[in-house]
Amino acid sequence: MIMKKTTYLALAILSVTAAAFAQTKPATKAPTELECPIMKGHKVNIAKAVKDNNFADYKGRRYVFCCGGCKPAFQKDPAKYAKAPSIPAPAKKKA
Repeated sequence: MIMKKTTYLALAILSVTAAAFAQTKPATKAPTELECPIMKGHKVNIAKAVKDNNFADYKGRRYVFCCGGCKPAFQKDPAKYAKAPSIPAPAKKKA
């Protein structure tokens, strides 16, 4: 009888523990670099690109470029590069 109660108690604890772990999602880090949408294979440091104004926002996404020549190419036809790696564009501040 005692063993039966112990088994039920162990199963109950195991069920609660499993449910708690199942709901925990691992935290994802924001990327620090992305691939240039124009020059494939070139990694771009996001912070440096933003500082140097080598980025463009398109349909709520921010695209970063490896050099000043890539931004005009993107702006000429942004839909062509819209599937490239990007990050969410910051919300625009209201004046």
